[in-house]
Amino acid sequence: QVQLVESGGGLVQAGGSLRLSCAASGRTFSSYTMGWFRQAPGKEREFVATITWSGGSTIIADSVKGRFTISRDDAKNTVYLQMSSLKPEDTAVYYCAATLLYMTTNRHDYAHWGQGTQVTVSS
Repeated sequence: QVQLVESGGGLVQAGGSLRLSCAASGRTFSSYTMGWFRQAPGKEREFVATITWSGGSTIIADSVKGRFTISRDDAKNTVYLQMSSLKPEDTAVYYCAATLLYMTTNRHDYAHWGQGTQVTVSS
């Protein structure tokens, strides 16, 4: 089992940056593929980024490619989402998630979820 707690959300102007963190409990953190998803009001939860348990491979959604990066520090049981050049359309609740599957972008494959952190980008 793994429990996830996100932090780092907030209000930022368009063009600004934020770094989200997701702290995980559990000694098997390094076994999990970690992902970030987001959900805007009235929309489905969508994939943002995922990183393998080794940190050697990542997948970034086309909508944020070149602006967002995902990384992890297994020594700290933490995964990060660095967001730059933020746009108003990035406004959403951002969720951290964990799966034992390899490199999946399907939210239904993720068994463990955090409570989410709000990111609001003003124009």
